Amino acid sequence: MATGILLILDDVMSMTKIAAKKTAGVLGDDLAVNAEKATGFHASRELPVIWAIAKGSFLNKLIILPIIFLLSAFAPMLIVPILLLGGAYLSFEGAEKVLDWLGFGHAQPVAAAETASVSEIMAQEAGKIRDAIRTDFILSVEIIVIAIGSVIAYPLMTQVLVVGSIALLATIGVYGLVAMLVRMDDVGLHLLERAEGRHGIRARLQIMLGHMLLASLPHIISLLTVVGTIAMLLVGGSMFVHNIDWVHHTLAFMPILLAEITAGLIVGFVVVGLYQVVKRAMALKE
Repeated sequence: MATGILLILDDVMSMTKIAAKKTAGVLGDDLAVNAEKATGFHASRELPVIWAIAKGSFLNKLIILPIIFLLSAFAPMLIVPILLLGGAYLSFEGAEKVLDWLGFGHAQPVAAAETASVSEIMAQEAGKIRDAIRTDFILSVEIIVIAIGSVIAYPLMTQVLVVGSIALLATIGVYGLVAMLVRMDDVGLHLLERAEGRHGIRARLQIMLGHMLLASLPHIISLLTVVGTIAMLLVGGSMFVHNIDWVHHTLAFMPILLAEITAGLIVGFVVVGLYQVVKRAMALKE
């Protein structure tokens, strides 16, 4: 019995490594998107917000895992449509950001921190958390589908353990790194405090690194906004490029990353247009 358990664990570890490699691209996009979603809060609220999103991410995966396992076993034909719906949502979010940058967006005005009431700030925060958890849900579906695809030939127990491990590592890894990124300024201040009143090479290195971390954080947050938007378009577009043959063949002349971004932008602009039409039609009825 002990030998059998060891063999199962060995299979699980081996397949988890393979599944991790196959999902690495999406995990990288997941990190970029969620890092962008988790920034822009008051320093005192950053870690509570990340913790709230991480808890939502765990819940997402608890919901998704049994559903995807059941679908892959009894209704595999539904998995691709689900991925396409998720891709359309991510493309919509990415396209909205691009339109905002170009001055054509319909972003809702956000109350400034200096003038907003506590209730307004908390409402904005809750809305951003919900938005981040929705986006995480869609990215989690793709991660889990890719992970299941890499172990589909193995027994059900191995599949559950491998995919469960990938889901757990994805949440811990992504939000752990996000927490480290947004608290870089604390690390910088800590280094400066440790170097205060000291002399020597070590103190100078601490001062230099502390100032570098403090100075680089605003630029990193600005970069995350761009990278997160590109990642949403990449993931959203990839679901169409890799799951619809005519889209794949139409964009085959492009490098794959450019094809995925192009597909994401086209789908996103179409969905934004439809959303605005429906929104205006509903406003006219009122």
